[in-house]
Amino acid sequence: MEEREQQLPITTNSSTPRQTPTTGLNIVATSKVLAWLSNLTRFHAGYFRISLSLCGQALLWKTLSEPTTDAHALRPVIHTLPSAAFFFLWSLALFSLVALCLLYAVRCLFRFESIKAELSHHVGMNYLFAPWISWLLLLESTPFLHPKTASYLVLWWVFSVPIFVLDVKIYGQWFTKGRKLLSMAANPTSQISVIGNLVGARAAARMGWRESALCMFSLGMAHYLVLFVTLYQRFVGSNSLPAMLRPVFFLFFAAPGMASLAWDSISGTFDNASKMLFFLSLFLFASLVSRPALFRRSMRRFNVAWWAYSFPLTVLALAATEYAQEVKGFISDALMLVLSVLSALVTLALLVFTFLKTRDLLPHDDPFAPSSSMSTAFVMPTLQT
Repeated sequence: MEEREQQLPITTNSSTPRQTPTTGLNIVATSKVLAWLSNLTRFHAGYFRISLSLCGQALLWKTLSEPTTDAHALRPVIHTLPSAAFFFLWSLALFSLVALCLLYAVRCLFRFESIKAELSHHVGMNYLFAPWISWLLLLESTPFLHPKTASYLVLWWVFSVPIFVLDVKIYGQWFTKGRKLLSMAANPTSQISVIGNLVGARAAARMGWRESALCMFSLGMAHYLVLFVTLYQRFVGSNSLPAMLRPVFFLFFAAPGMASLAWDSISGTFDNASKMLFFLSLFLFASLVSRPALFRRSMRRFNVAWWAYSFPLTVLALAATEYAQEVKGFISDALMLVLSVLSALVTLALLVFTFLKTRDLLPHDDPFAPSSSMSTAFVMPTLQT
């Protein structure tokens, strides 16, 4: 009896030899699909920080390579580089933006509940502006289209309308749901909505659409004043970011820096208003870099949030470039040189870290990633530091 019992499994396996591999393949395929869907869930709009930084860097290099009558400290060096270097940078920015947009489109198809949760997330909804800002920056830096062409105009409308729609949703909530909602929802990433309006205003001004540029500029600056005062007074929402996301504090000087660039394009000159906004941006930058302990915990392990350092530095370097063009002198040239080199080095370092730390790009403990079970309320006690 014992011998028969031992032979029974052998006989059963030999009678169905083709079913075991099929079942195994199905299990492997199912596990791969589940892993892929899990990665889609952890992917969110915050990854557009990468394209935002690269597109801003392409615009900076285009601005520095433009012909000028003044022999600046940095521009002659840029002019000695081959044109293929700028084309490669612009192509890299385009490739990253297209790849991220495709991934996000797939996420919309297979994980739409995560998209709805992201719209209710007090940080996630702000980064929904990032892809459209990236496209506008890429449009401004393109070597193929002139701002006065019809194609440029059509693309400006395509990229600006979603920003206006998001404005209506976010700002409309602030107006209709009371002051308490703003004080609890406002955080440093809320300034991305302001930056979106200012980038759109700058692109419109370059097309010659001054009225449209003034409209977007006034909309962005009105809400920037409200946001700045709200965040300055340290309401609940301003403290709802974990240590991992503290690099987004650099957005504090990105907004006034972009405002100075937008007003420069609208007025046609880097006048006193642009200079005051630039000085405010420079002061906020100095206030943040003088407190490195604030970012110490966020630098312990690589995270995609590190890319939040690059774009604000690029905006500040762009503003310094326009300032040096208007105010010619050693100090302005040195400031432009330091900020431009710092912006390029930070972006290059982030590219290297991203390629070397690809496994850390989708962490399981990312506090930014929304889930379908997340409450639609803005109060998030689990994110308190």
